[in-house]
Amino acid sequence: MRSFIPLLVAVLMAGTFGARAQPVVRQDAHVAADSPEAWAMKYFAGSTIMTGFGATPVLRAGDWIATLDVGHIPTLDEAQQRVGFGGAKSEDLNKTPVFGRVRFGVGMPGAWLAELGFTPPVTLNGAQPRDLISVALGHRLFERGPYTLSMRAFGQHGRVRGDITCPATLAGIADRDRNPFGCQASSKDQFALHDYGIELVSGWRLGPWHAHAGVGFVRTELAVQVDALTFDVRDRSRLVSRGGMPFVTVGGSNDLDARWNVGLEVLFVPLRVRRGFDAQPQSDPLASVRVQVRYRIGPVR
Repeated sequence: MRSFIPLLVAVLMAGTFGARAQPVVRQDAHVAADSPEAWAMKYFAGSTIMTGFGATPVLRAGDWIATLDVGHIPTLDEAQQRVGFGGAKSEDLNKTPVFGRVRFGVGMPGAWLAELGFTPPVTLNGAQPRDLISVALGHRLFERGPYTLSMRAFGQHGRVRGDITCPATLAGIADRDRNPFGCQASSKDQFALHDYGIELVSGWRLGPWHAHAGVGFVRTELAVQVDALTFDVRDRSRLVSRGGMPFVTVGGSNDLDARWNVGLEVLFVPLRVRRGFDAQPQSDPLASVRVQVRYRIGPVR
């Protein structure tokens, strides 16, 4: 867990050496699974999980589908944003209320479906995804009448850059009540997301309507690389969180015609966090509503 001591030492060094050099403090740490820092990383990583959004589509080998996913990221209150230094410092986590992804699926031999997802590098409120790519491989394990059971394996790799620890709105403000940690410039922090997992989805169909419920587990390897200038000291600390998190999905969709399908899904990720050194862990899950629009490319057979 990060401490104030290295930062205070660096501040004293800044006063000693003046303009001759800019002190750099780096306190790397593997944070506890229920720490506020780990909770925040898993919360936002959870909002990016590329779920199957229903039964695995059955395509002939070489057939394609294109999909647009948009998910809601719930706004965090002040207490939830207080995750820095083990819960002592408020971070600017409410960057965007939505997360989007474009994905393409192609039918493979044996009724397998391979998917590639990509989040465009659009900057929203100072945050920008970079090289955020997801892949998945799915197959129907069981199908009888209107009922199906599908399995998917998936993974994601990429990063998000933003002014999280020192937002632009605080940079250079002399008022210590508003800027207690002395942010002098907007930070260039990076959040690295590396995860992989498995999902089972039970599906049911009635005419053009589809319903599904799924369960899955994600193994996460997450890290935040801080790059902030505070009190003439550059903070380059790196915080790492490794672990796993289960998730549950419930949703439905409708075939508008032979090509178009629209759907709605609720993603639930149970999370626990310990806010305070002597506090007991408490439940603070992610619940996200998602919308999907899917289009079948090529001839309709």
